[in-house]
Amino acid sequence: MRQELLSLPKGLAEEVSKNLVMVARLIDDEPEQAYAYSRIALRLASRVAAVREAAGFAAYATQKYSEALAEFRASKRMTGSVELWPVMADCERGLGRPERALAMAGEPEVQKLDKAGQVEMRLVAAGARRDQGQLEAAIVTLQSPELASSSVQPWTARLRYAYADALLAAGREDEAREWFGKTLEADKDGATDASDRLAELDGVEFVDAGVDLADLDEDEDEDDDEGEGEDAAEIAAAERASDVAEYYDEDDEEYEPLEQSEADSDADADVEDDKA
Repeated sequence: MRQELLSLPKGLAEEVSKNLVMVARLIDDEPEQAYAYSRIALRLASRVAAVREAAGFAAYATQKYSEALAEFRASKRMTGSVELWPVMADCERGLGRPERALAMAGEPEVQKLDKAGQVEMRLVAAGARRDQGQLEAAIVTLQSPELASSSVQPWTARLRYAYADALLAAGREDEAREWFGKTLEADKDGATDASDRLAELDGVEFVDAGVDLADLDEDEDEDDDEGEGEDAAEIAAAERASDVAEYYDEDDEEYEPLEQSEADSDADADVEDDKA
């Protein structure tokens, strides 16, 4: 990349470099912002292959697969390298064209890839098989010397995880549990959620560690207060009902209505007049 940027005027090279640094820094956590920086770099130096590649990855991270594919193709034309072949095939998957991804998996370019690239291409091909509902074919695609190897390489955890996930999707739960376990052994950086998948298979539930226990206690106290308030209201209502029931006991010599409406008072007066 440095050599490519040296072909630009010094001031322009520095500006492009700053934007590419921001793309690299933000692409994992804030892909939309990384994409924005990539567009600036692209406007400044669209004839630099490294810029086209960075723009492609930024578009890929934001699921703009058509745009990403165009940028990757441009970079490939400029450099003649096949390094981007697997991610180009995955863009075809993203565009809903798994058959094209599978066709790319059979092209001569794959043989020119290094071991990491070939494993990546295998992962893409297996994903394309799954896109087409061919689970068993996806499982077979992933079965390879790299999967069987006991040595741990940068791609090992992802390969084992994909295999375990395909097994589980095919209903082969015991095998899936075994391979999620093997994934966990290779995943020293926690790049996958193999531990969570294993826990799910074993029926283990986790409490969110981000929940503050003090908040939980406070919520419980509020619930208790609300409960006490409701109980007090119910008791008061019951007492009032009891008072009314006793007050309206007509056999009681001291029976007397609590309240008497104006209409009732008038009616009583009329009755007394009639009696008179």
